[in-house]
Amino acid sequence: MKIRKAVIPAAGLGTRMLPISKSVPKEMLAIVDKPAVQYLVEEAVNSGITDILIISNRGKQSLENHFDYNPEYAESLIRAGREKELEVLNSVTEMAKVSFIRQNNARGLGHAVSLAKSFVGNEPFAVLYGDDIIFSEVPVVKQLTDVFESYGKSVAGVKHVDEDSICRYCSLKAEEVGGGVYYCTDMIEKPRREQIFSDLAILGRVVLTPEIFDILARTAPGAKGEIQLTDAMAALARSTGMYAKVFDGERFDVGNKLSYIEANVYMGLRHPETKDGFRQFILDTAREIENGKTF
Repeated sequence: MKIRKAVIPAAGLGTRMLPISKSVPKEMLAIVDKPAVQYLVEEAVNSGITDILIISNRGKQSLENHFDYNPEYAESLIRAGREKELEVLNSVTEMAKVSFIRQNNARGLGHAVSLAKSFVGNEPFAVLYGDDIIFSEVPVVKQLTDVFESYGKSVAGVKHVDEDSICRYCSLKAEEVGGGVYYCTDMIEKPRREQIFSDLAILGRVVLTPEIFDILARTAPGAKGEIQLTDAMAALARSTGMYAKVFDGERFDVGNKLSYIEANVYMGLRHPETKDGFRQFILDTAREIENGKTF
């Protein structure tokens, strides 16, 4: 069954990015010239997704505005003869059917995903975590949907990480079946060192079957009173099994200051309008630092 729907949870407060996230949603922070959330939508679209639900909250109307037409910009660009730029703006509104729903209370990622039940219906769907931007030749969602179409079960996008990181993320109990694909029978959120199953952690992308909604409805709140998606996926893995795919791609956490800066450097060195000048700036700056200059 082809996957045509995706959910992007983007309702978090972004407290790690304060003070800017007080007024600007972290999903709207720019990586060069596009907000982070647009990279997520483009990844989904380039993976064959046609319908996308973004789960936001009260302070994030700018997400909705970004995917809507802006007649003032259109009129201004037409008057200035800048039709090419207008085409770029309009393409954002036309790339997919993007809809929105609000999570009224911050009750965790699992609760946010549960709000997508009527949108998803009885179909498998992709989830792209709002903090995780991944640059890859083949979109990560496409890498996961290919595995889903081969095995017919939910699939998590994973990476091998170090022990400190596994304790901050989650750990999968899994055995490799070939080609970077693993069969997963259990997982644990933020394990203590003695609870670690493996060095495989879910990083920002999953493909789920609709049975996850019944499991989420039975999932008890964990730390901070939040319903964790990982807890529900663990129950799914223990009952019917899941698959995990070690995806190809460079992943950045735009909810983390250093990782957000790294994402801009990564893309700034590849963007056609900035790559040459930015590369020279980095070389010049590195040379100045070596010579003892600080500011």
